[in-house]
Amino acid sequence: MKGVLLVNLGSPDSTNPKDVKKYLDEFLMDPRVIDVPRWARILLVRGIILNTRPKKSAAAYQKIWWEEGSPLIVLSERLQDKVKQKTTVPVALAMRYGSMTLQKGLQELVDQGVTEVLTIPLYPQFAMATTETIDVKVEELRKEFFPQLEVSSLPAFYKKPEYIDVLSRSIAEGLENADYEHVLFSYHGVPERHIRKSDITKSHCKIDGSCCVTASEAHKYCYRHQCLDTTRMVAEKLNLKEGTFSTSFQSRLGFDPWLQPYTDRTIERMGLAGTKKLAIVTPAFVSDCLETLEEIAMEGEEIFHEVGGKDFTVVPCLNDRDDFAQLLADWIDQWRLKDLKTAIA
Repeated sequence: MKGVLLVNLGSPDSTNPKDVKKYLDEFLMDPRVIDVPRWARILLVRGIILNTRPKKSAAAYQKIWWEEGSPLIVLSERLQDKVKQKTTVPVALAMRYGSMTLQKGLQELVDQGVTEVLTIPLYPQFAMATTETIDVKVEELRKEFFPQLEVSSLPAFYKKPEYIDVLSRSIAEGLENADYEHVLFSYHGVPERHIRKSDITKSHCKIDGSCCVTASEAHKYCYRHQCLDTTRMVAEKLNLKEGTFSTSFQSRLGFDPWLQPYTDRTIERMGLAGTKKLAIVTPAFVSDCLETLEEIAMEGEEIFHEVGGKDFTVVPCLNDRDDFAQLLADWIDQWRLKDLKTAIA
C-alpha cells in the first residue's frame, strides 16, 4: 500500500522563548544547515546564538502568530486536508524540525498499512538545508525504525511547467490590484559554500555570474540556478519586461558570504534610487511563515518606507490554494499509477 508524507520546515510549539530556543537548537545544530565541524557548531549555536537569539525570535513570532498557532503549521495542515480530499492515497504531514517529527509522520502512515512512501519536501528548489536534510533524515529513520518501508522522494519541482503555471497564476492574482513599478523575487538565502558543496561536478559552480546560465548537470542540485530559473520562467509567463523584475536572497546568518544580492539591502537601494512602488514575491516558500510575514512584510516594508518608498506589496505564498493542492494530488496519483521517475521526475 502506498502513502505520502508532506514535509515542511517546522515551527516552535509556541512563542515562549524556551520553545523557540528548543526549536532553534534542533534547527541550527543540523549539520546541513550550519555545515561546520560539530565542535564549532556547538560553540557557535549553543555558546553564542542561543544566548541571544531566542528572545528576539520569540518577539518576531509573536508578531505573526495566529490564534490557531504557527502560520506555517496551520497552512500546512490546511494544505494536507485539501490534498487528502483529492486523492485516495493516505497523506500524512510532518516537519523537519519541531514536535511534528518525521518519525511521527512515517509511523502514522505505517499504522494505516502503508509499505511504500513518497516524501514530498515542500520546497520547489533543491538545497542542502531543505530538501537534502529531509531525505537524509528520512533514510536514517527508515533504517532504524522502518526497515520494511520503501521510500522515494519527489525531486525539486521548480521547473515543472504545471508548477510554474500555478505559481504564476498565484502571483498574477496577488499583483492584480497592486500598484507597482518593480517585482522583487526574494528567495531564502544559503551560504555560498553550500552551492559549491552541492556541485556534483566539483568544478562548475563558481558563482561568477555565468555558471548558472551555462548548461551543466550541476544545475540539478544548484539552488542558485534553480532560483534564478524560477524567476526567469515566471517572468516569461507573466510577460514582465526586462528591468522591471529582479532576484534577491534573504535571511543570512553569520559572517560568511551568502548568496547575493541581499533582499534587505536591495529594498533599501531601490528606495534610495527612487523606486516608489515595490512588489515582493517569495517563491522559495510554499507556506507563509516568519520569513515572509515578519522579515519581508514587516521589516522589509519598514526599510522601504524609511528610504522614501511608498507602496509595498507582498504577494502571499501558495499556501493552501486549491490549484496547488490539486497539483500535488495529481503528482501523487501519477506516482500511485506509475514509476516516480517516469511520472513526475
